[in-house]
Amino acid sequence: MAEERDMDKVGQNNFLKKIARHLCNWRTVIPLVIVLLGIGLYFLPQTRLHRAASNQLYAILQDGQVQNLRQMVTEDNSTQRRIMWQSASPMEAPQVMVRLAGSEEGELRYDAVQDFWADDGSENYQYTVLLDNLHPGTEYEYAIIDKDRRSDWHRLKTDSAGQPFKMLIFPDSQSADYSGWQKLAQAAWERNQGAELVVNMGDLVDNGEDSSQWRAWFRGLDNIISQSAFVPVMGNHECYDKNWQMRLPAAYLGYFQTPANGSSKYDRYYYSFDYGAVHFVVLCTSDYELEAFQQDLLAEQLAWLRQDLSSSDKPWKVVLMHRDVLQYRIHNRPERLEGFSEEGVAFMPVFEEFNVDVVLTAHLHTYRNRGHLFQRDSADKGPVYILTGVAGDVRYPNLWIDHALDRVTAPQPENGNYLTMEAAADTLDIRCYLADGTQIDEIKFSLP
Repeated sequence: MAEERDMDKVGQNNFLKKIARHLCNWRTVIPLVIVLLGIGLYFLPQTRLHRAASNQLYAILQDGQVQNLRQMVTEDNSTQRRIMWQSASPMEAPQVMVRLAGSEEGELRYDAVQDFWADDGSENYQYTVLLDNLHPGTEYEYAIIDKDRRSDWHRLKTDSAGQPFKMLIFPDSQSADYSGWQKLAQAAWERNQGAELVVNMGDLVDNGEDSSQWRAWFRGLDNIISQSAFVPVMGNHECYDKNWQMRLPAAYLGYFQTPANGSSKYDRYYYSFDYGAVHFVVLCTSDYELEAFQQDLLAEQLAWLRQDLSSSDKPWKVVLMHRDVLQYRIHNRPERLEGFSEEGVAFMPVFEEFNVDVVLTAHLHTYRNRGHLFQRDSADKGPVYILTGVAGDVRYPNLWIDHALDRVTAPQPENGNYLTMEAAADTLDIRCYLADGTQIDEIKFSLP
């Protein structure tokens, strides 16, 4: 038996030597390499991420093939960005191509996920791509491609934790004629093109089912949210149908894929994310509009809010919510008293408990800075509450009677405004501007 094993070993060694001599023959090596490359090329296109040929020439995509192009904030804005757009007709092989800004090398392709949804008789061919494996603090550019056609290139900058950034903030854009909204938004962007985030504080449109209003709203932000990450806040008007009856916010949820919140019933109604040194919380204050459909939004959201704020270690905490925390008296309505709204009563104690720094609100179409409020009174601590104003043409002149807690009010009658926020690891600077760029207020924060 031992002799048989020795003979087997000798045979195996001779066989291996023959294989080695055969592999050293170039006539054998070249076909083998070709086979291996073929296997690799077969499997490579099956992945979601593809390396693109940097010298490939593309025809420009036709008009209507890329509509409402937007970047959306994600769970991790340092390595991810979500790209969304609509198309007038189905695309054949939609992808997003990404490369370092100013470079024609190292292009990457990501396959798009196609979705179809209809609202107000309008058919939406929608495409979504999650760009991942990006590098923090890096400037990229991206284009939409469909086989041998592509769009223009658009800027994309990833977050670098702790590094300074600027955010552009628009109050209610709800309008009858969105040309004013477009003019204000484009002028604000022209003055703040370095902004990495763009926020709209709710009541984006006057009627949430009206597809023509959504098209006009998107035109207002054309070439803005394609270059900066968008942060939407749900307003009550997103919850109206064409007959001005309450409905679920179908169009809002369809257009904007925001970070998940873990809720089975209210996914993306509210959410949070980090950017730079700031932890942002976006709340939903449409309880009244949604109570006929879902009745525990506030309770679920409060529990989530406590968990979310307690788990953040960012130096700054900023809350964005549509409805305001104060209640104003109204001219010729003596029965309406000054005080705090239902939202203020519910949320303000939680903001104080978890040391929220700034609360930005909207809904009343007026700009008011209240400074620090603590236990429902002016103080030298507690969150700073800012009612952000109005960016659309729906305005309420001579409606509100000043609240005792107001510190700064925009010039009356109000004709539109926007805000900026500049955040760094140890400073926070918020400024309010009129539509013509005139600054009317500034609030500065600094850590000890």
